[in-house]
Amino acid sequence: MDLELDELSADDNMAPRAEIIPLVSKDDESFLLFEDSVPDEMPLLPIRSNVLFPGVVMPISVGRKSSLVLVRQAERKGLRIIACTQRNDVDNPTIEDIYNIGVIARVLRVIEMPRGECMAVVQGTMKCSLETITRTEPYYMGRATLLNENIKEEHPRAFHSQVSAIRKRYAELQQKKSNGRGLAAKDVISSLSNIGSDRILVNYVASHLDVSSNDKQMLLDCFGYERRAEMVLEFIDNEQEYFRLREDIQDKTRQEMDRQQREYFLNQQMRVIQDELGGSPADQEIQHLQERAAKKKWPKAADDAFMHSIEKLRRTPPQTPDYTVEINYAELLLDLPWEKYSKDDLRTSHAMKVLDKDHYGMEKVKERIVEYIAVLSLKGDMKSPILCLVGPPGTGKTSLGKSIAAAMKRKYVRVALGGLHDEAEIRGHRKTYVGAMPGRIIQSIKKAGVSNPVFVLDEIDKVQGMSHNGDPTSALLEVLDPEQNNAFHDNYLDLDYDLSKVLFVATANSLSTIQPALLDRMEVIDLSGYILEEKLEIAQRHLIPRQLVEHGFDRHSLKFSNELLTTIINDYTRESGVRQLEKTIAKIIRRRAVQLADGQKINKTIQASELKEILGLPIHNSERRGNEPKVGVVTGLAWTQVGGEILFIESSISKGKGTLTMTGNLGDVMKESATLAFEYLKSNADHFGVDMEKVENSNIHIHVPEGATPKDGPSAGITMFVAMVSAFTQKRVIPTVAMTGEITLRGQVTPVGGIKEKILAAKRAGITDLILCEDNRRDIEDIPQEYLAGLTFHYIREMKEALPIAFEK
Repeated sequence: MDLELDELSADDNMAPRAEIIPLVSKDDESFLLFEDSVPDEMPLLPIRSNVLFPGVVMPISVGRKSSLVLVRQAERKGLRIIACTQRNDVDNPTIEDIYNIGVIARVLRVIEMPRGECMAVVQGTMKCSLETITRTEPYYMGRATLLNENIKEEHPRAFHSQVSAIRKRYAELQQKKSNGRGLAAKDVISSLSNIGSDRILVNYVASHLDVSSNDKQMLLDCFGYERRAEMVLEFIDNEQEYFRLREDIQDKTRQEMDRQQREYFLNQQMRVIQDELGGSPADQEIQHLQERAAKKKWPKAADDAFMHSIEKLRRTPPQTPDYTVEINYAELLLDLPWEKYSKDDLRTSHAMKVLDKDHYGMEKVKERIVEYIAVLSLKGDMKSPILCLVGPPGTGKTSLGKSIAAAMKRKYVRVALGGLHDEAEIRGHRKTYVGAMPGRIIQSIKKAGVSNPVFVLDEIDKVQGMSHNGDPTSALLEVLDPEQNNAFHDNYLDLDYDLSKVLFVATANSLSTIQPALLDRMEVIDLSGYILEEKLEIAQRHLIPRQLVEHGFDRHSLKFSNELLTTIINDYTRESGVRQLEKTIAKIIRRRAVQLADGQKINKTIQASELKEILGLPIHNSERRGNEPKVGVVTGLAWTQVGGEILFIESSISKGKGTLTMTGNLGDVMKESATLAFEYLKSNADHFGVDMEKVENSNIHIHVPEGATPKDGPSAGITMFVAMVSAFTQKRVIPTVAMTGEITLRGQVTPVGGIKEKILAAKRAGITDLILCEDNRRDIEDIPQEYLAGLTFHYIREMKEALPIAFEK
């Protein structure tokens, strides 16, 4: 930890500083102000808010561990140290943050304080010049050169007269201060009398002047005591003039004061003081805003609004709430990056390299970004696309936004829209209200510092709809419409702002909850779940190296085989993305970290036999229930927001009157599919070898297991039909065959969505044959062939075509 020392102010933490001043005679100068030589390397104490002078004793409050180590060691060993004042108030100062002129000092005493802090009493000796900082641990060390000021004055009598004047005027000044601050002037005069050395007295007064640390440093920097005495006298005269003006102001205002006007008196006194000192803070603030505006490149409308705001500020008292509202508005105008754009990297090869490095797969998104960069490089200027990445959780939608920004070398900002229910969060509040602020869009543009960042609108499908706070989804229409967002109107800003160069990337888990008008304005790119092969690549390339580094290991210190990862994926994670997979990998690495911390010898290769001990029993066994063909049990495929699932449709018949019963927490659409399948079966019973008399005298029951989980959608229509035919004909269904497809009353099979996710679920369950609608063939052709290994696809147009494929020969 870098060394820091916080100087204890006399006003708040100490009694009058004079109480620790020793008796000093002229003969003590040679001892207190002179050093023969110093070591090549010495401890360095950066001091805040005050300056230590040669021969002067100063109390310093020490709180940080590194500071405590230094001062205690210096006191114990009698070490000399370098004491320099910080130029900048930073926690870890460098050589540029510290004044180079300081003093050699000794730690006279360390007084322990409550809460582990201490008070170090330090005395300066000889002035020095800090040359360099050699190291910062366990505390600062540096090299310094001695500066000898102990030379005879050119005009000794004049110098002695100056010192006498300093002694007298400083005592008078403290007498004036004692009237208002309760300081004991006689103690100050006594302290001055105890100092017999002219040089030490000059340094003592210089260190105790009520001026800034910069002014004190200027006093220390000047060479020679005659010049320093002149400057000290000037500062004393300035302070005396200040108190004289204060007394004059008090006399002027006292005449206007009475019991009912005490508050007015205080404001008037403040105003007069500010006028005497060169203007009020409000005027200085307005002037500072105007200086910033003079350097600003912005539209004429923004400049007019700013000047109007400045005029209102001049007419508004600073104490009123309206002044705060107006000053915040003016600062917002200045902080926004009007017409400021970052330079894009338009190399398509670089963009593809960055995208491939950060994300595996996602070819459609990468192609779209590369296309945009290519057109931008040819045209030079174009409206940015509005992309919407849709996919299950954990597929890398949000992180892809960062990669796009890195590929184009643009700024990146993100706004989480989940649960957003107030339209003002998008458009901002009217600035007439106290506490008003701009919307998240303008705030994020201000944060980015440029007008063309990559802007991620995360979880856009979870924005709340119409409420008493307005409709946020409707407010997003203007943001995400390329024809309108070149003049986006924020209620607080009350000006049009150009968002057309912003590359918006929205993310969603489902399109069903997005307003149709909003969806129409975005270019939807589907990020379906990863199949096993993709997960293996992502784990080896990204997840394992990242988790190893985060847990303190080298990137190649542990090895996960593909067989081990396959077991983890199939038995312990059940998802379309890789979020749970990464958490599981992290848990295994943590177990290795525990073993390493206990001093055990670890095996770099994770063994499959260790999974049960580390992760417990498999959470997800094979999803397929049994390997034997069964009557009335058919495997279907379903899509959920977390990826694909297999669905078992069970059917059984019993004596009755030909009624259809459905259980399993089914939705209306799924019930309608079952009704369609049953009616089509009854109307074409002879074609399927079903005895119509048996149908009329039997009740059929359709059940979908996991009744606590709601189920709906039309994609199980063909599955229900095959289950009914199997139940009535007693033909067994092959367990490795799965199917999905919507049906019509005329026996047609129509296409459904989520094919890639459903294929992933089928591969997890060990399915070998899939029955799909002929129109879904195009979805299969979009998937790389190497990922379809082990699967046979059967494409049908009519329901009856599924029966010979599904039934056992």
